[in-house]
Amino acid sequence: MTLQKKATLVSSSVAALLTLIKLIIGIASGSVAVLASAVDSVLDMFVSIFNYFAISNAEKPADKTFNYGRGKIEALASVIEGTIITLSGIFLLYQAIKKAYTNEVSQYLNISLTVMIISLIITISLVLYLNFVAKKTNNMVIKADALHYKTDVYTNVAVLVSLVLVNLTGYEIVDAIVGGCIALFIIYSAFELIKDGVLILLDRAVDDEIVKGIENIIRTTQKVNTYHLLKTREAGSQTFVEVHLVFDCLITLMDAHRTSDKIEEQIKKLDEKRDWVINIHMDPYDDSQVNKEK
Repeated sequence: MTLQKKATLVSSSVAALLTLIKLIIGIASGSVAVLASAVDSVLDMFVSIFNYFAISNAEKPADKTFNYGRGKIEALASVIEGTIITLSGIFLLYQAIKKAYTNEVSQYLNISLTVMIISLIITISLVLYLNFVAKKTNNMVIKADALHYKTDVYTNVAVLVSLVLVNLTGYEIVDAIVGGCIALFIIYSAFELIKDGVLILLDRAVDDEIVKGIENIIRTTQKVNTYHLLKTREAGSQTFVEVHLVFDCLITLMDAHRTSDKIEEQIKKLDEKRDWVINIHMDPYDDSQVNKEK
């Protein structure tokens, strides 16, 4: 089992545990803030399970049906995850507004405080683990999961503050306000997940820093006169690079091929954590203007 799959199994198990604890206390206490955190944990659990299957499919090798592999399924998972988070935020915002109008009284505050402290410790530990896996694998789904649980840390802190203030002051409106703020924060955090996923599905180019590094490698390589049609994109853990290199028309195919191999190796060293798929087309003259005219 890969490290990515293990990470999704760990996050699913943690989310299931937190869901069970928070739902029981949230329903019993009547606290919107605790219930908001519980609903978020329910979504965490389903999202983490979905991520496991997304990674399992994304890791399958390319075949006759999917010539470029299934890496984009991770971007699709990110969009779905962000959409689910947004919907949960809207639901929680509704619950907060409802409590503000009805002024329901929270109960079992001491037990709720204990539960939220335990949840905070567990969630922080999970975020540290997911960040470690994300840095080691450069996997988009794990990055999304880490970001998601990072927002849960802030959520748990906000819930703790809410419970303490309600316990000290007796003002239930504090619980509704904090619950509403958590809902808005959840919606805001989901926007980045959706945006990043959509941009990858649309074949956005990789970071400018990487592109400039590739261009610099090509420009400084001897025997390459110029280049054109440099294209980059990402799909899952894979980074695709396509470029046309222009050589002298008298160069041997062997020399041109060796130079291309050298450029490929240097590009891969720009970020050795990436799974590079590089396709170099060798031209005997610059046909970029000819292609434009056509």
